[in-house]
Amino acid sequence: MSYIDSEMNATSASTSVKSSSSPVPGSVGAGAPGSLPGGLSVDVEDYYHVEAFADHIRPEDWSQYPRRVADNTRRILELFGRFNAKATFFVLGWVAEREPALVREIAAAGHEVACHSHTHRRVFTTSPQEFREDLRRSRATIEDASGEKVEGYRAPTFSILDKSLWAIEILAEEGFFYDSSVFPVKHDLYGMSRAPRFPYQWSCRSGKSLYEIPPLTVRFAGRNLPAAGGGYLRILPMWYTRWALRRVRRRDGRSPVVYFHPWEIDPTQPRIAGSLKSRLRHYSNLGRMEARVNELLTRLKFTSLKSYLQHHLAAGLVTTAMHPEQRNQLSISTHHAI
Repeated sequence: MSYIDSEMNATSASTSVKSSSSPVPGSVGAGAPGSLPGGLSVDVEDYYHVEAFADHIRPEDWSQYPRRVADNTRRILELFGRFNAKATFFVLGWVAEREPALVREIAAAGHEVACHSHTHRRVFTTSPQEFREDLRRSRATIEDASGEKVEGYRAPTFSILDKSLWAIEILAEEGFFYDSSVFPVKHDLYGMSRAPRFPYQWSCRSGKSLYEIPPLTVRFAGRNLPAAGGGYLRILPMWYTRWALRRVRRRDGRSPVVYFHPWEIDPTQPRIAGSLKSRLRHYSNLGRMEARVNELLTRLKFTSLKSYLQHHLAAGLVTTAMHPEQRNQLSISTHHAI
């Protein structure tokens, strides 16, 4: 099969692939797939870093805006603490440079600290060398601030696409354990709609490998619909989020991967000029987001993405994808491991 087969088609694929069933060090024992904890993540960036306003705010002007990311992230830490929930915080290197104490607080609270790039450039707008340099700079900055090894990566705006799959090779070469940048949906800014919906492993040309942890999607009417993350959690009605969580658990036997941003719980943040679409996406329902996250924490048990992946590895729920060449084509065959 060429390019990326959908998870739906892969269920009936005649070509089977190896399932990665060996637990990694520190992983937990296997359990029923639907009973595994969900993965929780926060992209630690500020309101002026977002792609929605990138055409109005240059990175060299970021320092002119009031920083609110530290206070908002501390509110999130307090919220997670009330529920004993653990999460992965994908920190922007630019933020880590200016708020190293915040990064240390995240790590000290028992959360995973991971990388969200340094300057929030979409991967496909960079060259491979620029991407590698940004990756190394951000990782070193975050590790210096946290005192912890950084093993996870999420691209700004989920910008690892078919045309930027070379980034997978670089992440593997740089020793990352997992990526969470490939969103299996159709969207005007990102998405690889035929990518697998649940954790899988890239096997790279270099001989190295990298695990992929996709954000949550629900399969309906032959399409992957995004759910329970970022604007989908904030803007769409909660009945939809509840329905998606139930459907994924009952039909797929899987637990969700949830993500959001500190600025999404900050309804009083400064307003930035932008297109109507950008303003609607960014500012809608900011006043409701914290309560929605609170509801998810009440309903479900959450852990970091690294721990989420370890649970899936121990349960034999991670399939293997082939990425034999560093090019904009990919051959991949997957099947349900449950």
